[in-house]
Amino acid sequence: MPIYEYRCENCGHELEAMQKMADEPLKECPECGKPALKKLISAAGFRLKGSGWYETDFKGGKKKNVAESGSSSGDKPAAGKGCGSGGCGCG
Repeated sequence: MPIYEYRCENCGHELEAMQKMADEPLKECPECGKPALKKLISAAGFRLKGSGWYETDFKGGKKKNVAESGSSSGDKPAAGKGCGSGGCGCG
């Protein structure tokens, strides 16, 4: 189930609520009791770990374990292949 963030427009209280996607948004603030809660938009943060499809199907070479990899110059994309080079259509 997703975790949604809410902020009360009346008192500024913020809270998180685990809800089903089909559930109605919360309206009443538990702090002040006013029907002024608004759902916030936030980025979902997650990391694919373990030996599932990501680990086995999309990684190559020495980069088989994300948890052990560090930041080094060898991790950069090859010229003409990465973001910002025009090869991906974004830059």
